Amino acid sequence: MSVGFIGAGRLAMAMAKGFIRAGAVPAENIFASAPDNLVGRAELRNIKELGIQVTHSNTALVSQSDVVFLAIKANVVKNVLEEISPFVTQRHLFVTPMAGITIKSVEESLPEETRVIRMMPNTPLVVGEGATVYARGEHATKHDAETVEVLLSNVGWCFEGKEEYMDAVTGLSGSGPAYVFLSIDALATGGVKMGLSRQESLRVAAETIQAAARRVLETGAHPSMLKDEVCSNNSLGQSALAAIHKMEKGGFRALLMDAVEAGEDRTKELRRMGEVKNHVED
Repeated sequence: MSVGFIGAGRLAMAMAKGFIRAGAVPAENIFASAPDNLVGRAELRNIKELGIQVTHSNTALVSQSDVVFLAIKANVVKNVLEEISPFVTQRHLFVTPMAGITIKSVEESLPEETRVIRMMPNTPLVVGEGATVYARGEHATKHDAETVEVLLSNVGWCFEGKEEYMDAVTGLSGSGPAYVFLSIDALATGGVKMGLSRQESLRVAAETIQAAARRVLETGAHPSMLKDEVCSNNSLGQSALAAIHKMEKGGFRALLMDAVEAGEDRTKELRRMGEVKNHVED
């Protein structure tokens, strides 16, 4: 199997590293393309260090690849798909990680019966800890889904879902790391306010959130139950309960729920804007 990345930025770099590290795809079977400009040339220099083959030609990449990841920005996808469409054959599987870009819009820009899978990763993928949801297009097969799972399992955790929920996934998982980073920063700043050093506070906050998340995953217990374990009747529990009371009064839970909803709404808005723009251009 050969894998190509149209776009050679951080997402492509992270996935290529994961595939090579796990032995899923040898470096010589991975290709990357980027524009022949300052940014594109810099990206290709970086990704070339992995031992993969690089080019400025998207069409050459497609001709050499079985699985093609569209690791590009949404505002250029229409032009890129028009460029490569004449070179797409039945052997190709396209994977699109772009927020707001539907499977149908990709399928309509490529030859009939082209196999397309849409994925929504998040940035922890760059350290091999991504959480990715993917959905199959009309012509993508079970084998295609298995291929994507094998590849993505090398850069984190993934599962198959329905495309109708992809905007919600974007608000929850795609944008989720930003909510967590903000939480870590806020917790650390609280520690600094109480006299800890910034470095100590950041480490303690990050380790605490990582450990709490691991406990949820490893036990399978509901977070509310685990929260109640912390808020026990001893002195530590009483301190935690006082803090939780303060957070609940401030609307912490509702704020996070609203953030997920706002992320979904913005994704839908961006998609509608893209659809209008493409309609005007056509």
